[in-house]
Amino acid sequence: MNELTTLVLDYVKKEYLEAEDDRQLTPQTKLISGGIVDSFSMVSLKRFLERKFQIQIPDADASPEAFDTVDSIVALVQRFRQKK
Repeated sequence: MNELTTLVLDYVKKEYLEAEDDRQLTPQTKLISGGIVDSFSMVSLKRFLERKFQIQIPDADASPEAFDTVDSIVALVQRFRQKK
């Protein structure tokens, strides 16, 4: 697992899972459609990524599909990091 994947996975675990939640998160775990991340949380995750990586993710690209797994989030971040 690369550093970016680990960072996003750790952030999601810390911010969106309750301490007693025993679900195992993987890069393929469904976050939005699985009920882990809601629309408000998706916005805070987007802001975190934009600040952390000094990128701008247009709202049109910040879709529930783009934020539904750690893998899709990583792909989105990598795409906009390359545009910098």
